[in-house]
Formats: sequence, structure tokens, C-alpha cells
Amino acid sequence: MDELKPIILLVSSGILLRFSLTFTGQAWAKSHAQTVTFMLLPLITYIITKTISGNIALSLGMIGALSIVRFRHPVKSALELVVYFALITIGIAASVRTKWAIQLIVCTIIIILIVKLVQTFSKKFGKSFYNVSFNEGNVSNTLEIVSKKRLDKIEKHENLVNYFSDFESKQYNYRLNFANKESLEKFRDELSKEKDIEKINVVLN
Repeated sequence: MDELKPIILLVSSGILLRFSLTFTGQAWAKSHAQTVTFMLLPLITYIITKTISGNIALSLGMIGALSIVRFRHPVKSALELVVYFALITIGIAASVRTKWAIQLIVCTIIIILIVKLVQTFSKKFGKSFYNVSFNEGNVSNTLEIVSKKRLDKIEKHENLVNYFSDFESKQYNYRLNFANKESLEKFRDELSKEKDIEKINVVLN
């Protein structure tokens, strides 16, 4: 029970900081990668500190291992970097005290699954717990639309990345990114009823 208190405090502090940033208009903190990172990183740091405290040799080894990951690997995502840190921490913690490694493994899995479940649940009520990030190593599927008129249905869509208007040709160009093929195809089918759409391009990854 005593060990559960700091874990709850650390995870809660991370998510509260995330909400504080999004509340003040920092949209970058609302992505899936940043949400999980904010919850995991304090916990990983806690396990690292518990593992290397009082052991100078282990401290130097940990610094070296983390430095290699940070500066030698072309990291595309903040979450990717944190996961590498977590994996290294699990390996080193297991050699010192297996219980710490198990705690980190269990907490990491639970956090990843909870964030996914919360997003799935919130979508049923027409809301979104986080924005899908398409520039941090995530696979995305793109829908490009050319229309003769402005379409509020597209402009208000949460997956809209950018759009521009060509007044000479009287065309409106939209680009949306989707996390999976199914959601893209579902929205494309909804747009098939729009008579003002001239062209739809689909790029699947």
C-alpha cells in the first residue's frame, strides 16, 4: 500500500500537468503520444531513482545507457523515446529488485490500455480524450477532398489537418488524416452523398 501511493501520485501529477497545458491552449500536449508520455515518464524516473540510489557504478551505467538511446537513435516520437527508457529501466531494475521491474511493467501496460479505453469510451459520446498525432511516428491514412463549395461537415471534423481555397477555380481543398483505414472508409462513404464534391483521393499507409 505504501508503494502504491507514490505511483498514484506520479501518474496523477502527469495527467494533471497534461490537462493544465491543454487548458491553456497548448494543443501539442493533447496528442496520444504526449498523453501516455506525461503519465509514464514520472513513474519511470521514480523507478530509476529507486534502482540506482546508493550505487555509483549502477548510476553511471544507467546514465550511459540512457544517453545512447537519446543521442544515437533517430527518435520520431516522444512516446517512442519514453518506451525505450522504460525497457532499459525494466532490465536494470530487474537485476537489482525484480519487484520494481514488475511494477513498472504492470503500470506501463495499464496506462497504455486505459488511455485507449478512455478514448474509445469518449468517442461514443462524440468527444475526444486526445488528438491523434500524425507527425510523431504514427501511421496515418490521408483523405484529400476537392469540392465546389465549402463543406461545414469537413471543416468541423476533428481529423482535418489543413485546407485551402482556390478562388480562381472556385475549389475548396481539404486534407484529413485518420488513425486507421476503417474510420477513413466510413467517412468517405458519408461524403459520397455530397453532390458538391468533385474529387476524393485516398492515401493508405
